[in-house]
Amino acid sequence: MYTEAAILIEANRLIVDQIELPKIGPGQVLVEILYSGVCHTQLLEISGAKGPDPYLPHLLGHEGSGIVREIGSEVKKVKEGDRVILSWMKGSGANIAGSVYNWKGTKVNSGAITTFSKFSVISENRLTSLPEKIEAKQAALLGCALPTGLGVVFNTARPKPGQSIAIFGCGGIGLCAIQAASIAGCYPIIAIDLLDSKLEVAKKFGATQIINSSKEDPVKALAEIGGMDFCIEATGSPSVMEQALQSVKNQGGKAIVVGNAHSGKKIALNPLLFNQGKHLLGTWGGDNNPDKHFPRYCNLIANNRFQLTPFLEKTYSLNSINTAVEDLKKGASIRPLIDMSLS
Repeated sequence: MYTEAAILIEANRLIVDQIELPKIGPGQVLVEILYSGVCHTQLLEISGAKGPDPYLPHLLGHEGSGIVREIGSEVKKVKEGDRVILSWMKGSGANIAGSVYNWKGTKVNSGAITTFSKFSVISENRLTSLPEKIEAKQAALLGCALPTGLGVVFNTARPKPGQSIAIFGCGGIGLCAIQAASIAGCYPIIAIDLLDSKLEVAKKFGATQIINSSKEDPVKALAEIGGMDFCIEATGSPSVMEQALQSVKNQGGKAIVVGNAHSGKKIALNPLLFNQGKHLLGTWGGDNNPDKHFPRYCNLIANNRFQLTPFLEKTYSLNSINTAVEDLKKGASIRPLIDMSLS
């Protein structure tokens, strides 16, 4: 069987062509991809910013939605015809490392999940059944942006109503974290970004105050408001990670790093910050258990507790994936969606 896919040939060279799928093995599932998200982690892989890439050429994409078309032996979690969420986050089921596709006689590597293709062979544990009340287009965001943003608040930070929070970076994950903070009853909720356009969206999503960090020092501005109980870093910039820790209150304030930094980058911290009782935490994609948490997030969407419209406004065909990548780089799209039905 052949499918159309985006193949990373070398750094900054992503092409779309026909490839041959491997036969599915035990614990694997053939999925027809309906929608795929494009996130900043993929930008790092495309540009080579994550370091030397030993797997070239290979397939990308780690969040999406689709329909199960065939299951391998031992697969029990899903069946043919099921609509599913595809995510890099591991749930229950077989954990199969990856597959090798064929491109005109050249081997093309793939991990346990790839979504920049119209059909993909996916490891069982990267799939979660999708409730009927959720549209496939909405579900594409449930693979990465939405659970990471919600999870970093609900699962990692765990704020109490009335506690203060600042979110550095108003991309897909940051905007989801702002909505989660609003649902959790945080106050104030302060959004920080370089672009006024993103800050305007942040206000619609629940931010009570905004700071444009290209015009004022966010650390100073937050100090004037009062030390934060929580700061969420969602930019991948080491300097912003440092600012997040500086901005939380003494004796218990927590800064949580979500963003992925470029390979080789370091952060420089004053040890005094830790003597002041500040905490610096990491998070594994919002510390989600897909089988447990994804259904909860679906309920929030179904009951209109979570706004998705701004995330769904820009869709691209698979053939236009390089345009989607450039738009994400420039901030012209919050979260590009690849619609596999578009020509």
